[in-house]
Amino acid sequence: MPNHVAFLALRRWGASVASGDRALTTCRAIVLPCFGGPQVLQVRDDSVLPELGGSDVLVRTHAVGVNPLDMRMREGYGRSLFEPLLPLVLGRDVSGEVTAVGSNVRHFRVGDQVFGALHPTATRGTYSDYAILGEEQLAPKPESLSHAEAAAIPFASLTAWRALRSTAKIKKGQKVLIMGGGGAVGLAGISLAKAAGCYVACTCGKRSMEKVKEAGAEEAVDYTAPDFKDQFRERFDVVLDTIGLPETEASGIDLLKRGGQYMTLQGQTVTYTDKYGLLAGGAAAAAALVQKQMQYGQSHGIEYWWPIMRTDAEGLEEICRLASDGRLKIPVGKTFPLESAAEAHHARDSKSVNGKVVLEVDGTI
Repeated sequence: MPNHVAFLALRRWGASVASGDRALTTCRAIVLPCFGGPQVLQVRDDSVLPELGGSDVLVRTHAVGVNPLDMRMREGYGRSLFEPLLPLVLGRDVSGEVTAVGSNVRHFRVGDQVFGALHPTATRGTYSDYAILGEEQLAPKPESLSHAEAAAIPFASLTAWRALRSTAKIKKGQKVLIMGGGGAVGLAGISLAKAAGCYVACTCGKRSMEKVKEAGAEEAVDYTAPDFKDQFRERFDVVLDTIGLPETEASGIDLLKRGGQYMTLQGQTVTYTDKYGLLAGGAAAAAALVQKQMQYGQSHGIEYWWPIMRTDAEGLEEICRLASDGRLKIPVGKTFPLESAAEAHHARDSKSVNGKVVLEVDGTI
């Protein structure tokens, strides 16, 4: 930890805070001053920490997962919301130690080891020595996992939870297809669907075949095969498309039973709002979604959704339980020091790492 942070004490925030007279108001963070490539990311020692709210938890960060959303935001995705707020701190996943809690927090105390994730629209992220999350956005870190392993899990798993459990409401005996099963959301989706008693198949690349089978998929088909759709033995009740290309949408729709549900993680809400502004774009996105729902309802008799990750205490509780039992794993491919976030983004952009990229904070993993 930098000296100026190490020797700052924390004031009393709410009911339970570390002792000391001075407030921790700034800390080291990776800052996005403008949109662009990995090189625009900057290390700053004076990133301002917002004041802790009554239901907030201050977490001393030990590890941070690097998600595709981070790269997209860095490039300008969501600029209609985020551009006026630059410079930003990126990051959604976190694993670390509770340093202070707000006056309304009931389930965490200073010193607890926790992990969790922020909502996609959070305006201050977790690429920082300290992160602030709501109590409902955190869970006890599984003791069997290192901080690096824990930081790889929450955001991707909550994204899969939102699609499969909150939206599709999958149940025992259903057949679920996950397109892009080798990614973090795909692997989490496999584990969640298996825990619900579903039969799970997926598409993935050749180098992911082994890990999707280890996660519990009964079928795994190479998406590069020209006839990959013909390799599935049956049609599915639910399709989760983590890729979201026109080709995967067409294939996923065709592989559904009538009455089935198709969900893509690449909905167009942000695209429309970036293009037309928050109000007009939001209305245009809603109209586009309704048009798709009517189109596929008439042509294929299926339901069509754009699920968006949200924090969910029930979901995080199950994710924690499955991770503790070893039934939900997202392999860490490579770790980088926090100050090497630009290098980590470059590695993620180039797809040179097979597994989750994680930022370590001060070698505390």
